[in-house]
Amino acid sequence: MNRKNALALIACLAISFSVAAGELAGLATPGKFVVGLDDTFAPMGFRDPAGNLVGFDIDLARAVGGEMGVEVVFQPVDWSAKEMELATKNIDCVWNGMSRTPEREVSMTLSKDYLNNRMVIMTVPNVSITSLDQLADYQIGTQAASSGLDMVKKSPIYPKIAGNLHEYATYDECILDMQAGRLDAMVVDEVLGQYKNNNLGTAFNIASVDFGDDFYVIGFRRHPDNAANEELRKAVEDAIQKIVASGKGEEISKKWFGANLLLGMK
Repeated sequence: MNRKNALALIACLAISFSVAAGELAGLATPGKFVVGLDDTFAPMGFRDPAGNLVGFDIDLARAVGGEMGVEVVFQPVDWSAKEMELATKNIDCVWNGMSRTPEREVSMTLSKDYLNNRMVIMTVPNVSITSLDQLADYQIGTQAASSGLDMVKKSPIYPKIAGNLHEYATYDECILDMQAGRLDAMVVDEVLGQYKNNNLGTAFNIASVDFGDDFYVIGFRRHPDNAANEELRKAVEDAIQKIVASGKGEEISKKWFGANLLLGMK
């Protein structure tokens, strides 16, 4: 082996050892991958009756941590302050059913899409909505700083319903007001709405119209060291692709959705 090849091999081995040891660029604390989340967003990341964090994204993030050789630490955050949590390095990423939006493409380093979702309208049992125009007749709720709110505000119907639209800190609070009769409808991620209906005994209708597809991504720090943040993003994407290829991703998806909704990272 010539000197040039030997040096290249040594460099590759050093990089492999560094990653295996948890010294992955972009982590605020070496060896710890801190995932920021809204811990009320079932089935992506939420608390079970015993207070344990569970969910699709929880299982997937833990599998990714195993592939990368780092400890995954979950940190609940105020969803409206998630960009600040990233910037101040309290977390290494935002991973909890977060949608791709033009604003987030500017404020964060985003992963490739890993799951597709729709932004649906769920109504109480005695309300049926077949056109967006009908929303003007009802009281509507959604989560503050959410993609649901963003998509509603960008819709041509928004000026007609702005006075009837109520923002909540969490979707759980929105659902409570639906059940109490203070709301007629809510704009919500389909994965969450279906989970609530199928597992928690809610009996909301899903309208035949919606606000469109909503792709989920993982958000990483963008500044000041973008190169390190890009390295962390790439490492997570590579780990997800390995999990998809192995069949583990499909197993996790079917556990929570009954179907394989993972898009992979191609």
